[in-house]
Amino acid sequence: MAKAIDHKTAPDVKLVAASQAGNMQAFEELVARHRDKIYARAFSMMRNEEEAIDLSQEAWVKAWQRLKQFQGDSSFATWMTRIVINLCLDQLRRQKRTRAESIEQLDEELGGVERQMPIIATNPSQGLERSELRKRIDKAMNQLSYEHRTVLILHEFEEMEYKQIAKVMNCSIGTVMSRLFYARRRLASLLQSLKKEQQS
Repeated sequence: MAKAIDHKTAPDVKLVAASQAGNMQAFEELVARHRDKIYARAFSMMRNEEEAIDLSQEAWVKAWQRLKQFQGDSSFATWMTRIVINLCLDQLRRQKRTRAESIEQLDEELGGVERQMPIIATNPSQGLERSELRKRIDKAMNQLSYEHRTVLILHEFEEMEYKQIAKVMNCSIGTVMSRLFYARRRLASLLQSLKKEQQS
């Protein structure tokens, strides 16, 4: 019965009910409607583009996992905003405790290459640094599982949407979001290790 609703015009309440019944298209419509707002909230708290992307991504994964718990006491947008705010607060607390190499710097490096390939070097030394970074990224990508590597390539390089990736990989949109989140975290961790290897 959930399939009978028009996803584009249905109110959030109906889309949430359909999503809770396992309707992926309904959940995808909720993501499309609210992802900019959720990202903006994350960015306003973190002041860092890559962290905001990661945390808003994680918020959607959590929303999918906890959808059954949503009772409708507030609007879906309010519920989603609470999830992302809590994730941002947790991250900010972790950052205060961390004195090790800055994750923000690593995210910035990773995000810059992921989102702007090919890069136009502004000077030769910068070009060399970025060439080294690309080699590290290639090496790290090869260490990812097939699923994680594929979802990263399709989303970051091919700029495919969740729905298209789900179709290509024959899995749900929730699975795509979850894989993408963990793939980004794994890649960042591998890059950090490779960077330390080169420096030692």
